[in-house]
Amino acid sequence: MFISLLLATTLSIGAPVFAKDTALDLKPDWEFVADTVMGGVSTGQISTLNVAGRNATRLTGAVSLDNNGGFVQMAFDLLSDGTGFDASEHTGLEIEVFGNGEAYDLRLRTDALTRPWQSFRTEFVASPEWTTLRIPFSDITPHKTDATFDPAEVRRIGIVAIGREFEADVAVAAIRFYR
Repeated sequence: MFISLLLATTLSIGAPVFAKDTALDLKPDWEFVADTVMGGVSTGQISTLNVAGRNATRLTGAVSLDNNGGFVQMAFDLLSDGTGFDASEHTGLEIEVFGNGEAYDLRLRTDALTRPWQSFRTEFVASPEWTTLRIPFSDITPHKTDATFDPAEVRRIGIVAIGREFEADVAVAAIRFYR
């Protein structure tokens, strides 16, 4: 099964084909996850709506550190079977983002990670205006793992509000791998 993608060119049988310089636009099926999966009490939601003139998926919520919690997240698997996608021909991720001026994490999971607390990540600030951020894979760092990030094994991407008490409000209009 292929990722839900918007490609510059497709074969009639549905196999993705794209020129070396094109971006690979993702069409994520975002899901909401909060610290309640581990006993925390943070609350939130995701919704698809118009945000400042753009159709987007928006994560909102209250991040609470009570009960050893501290996160709300929107995330998606690249392939429906949860296996890794080979993004090694790309340089990084580009996201079109709008927010409340707070810092958020971009988190990636690969086939190399075996524990739920492990990830590869970087932080970004979601400005209160639409901004296109380019995040090279070289800026992605491992967290609680000795594994090395391998873009040939990306299986999940998430936007996370984490680590401090605050009101999360971040929207994503587009996400893509870029070359």
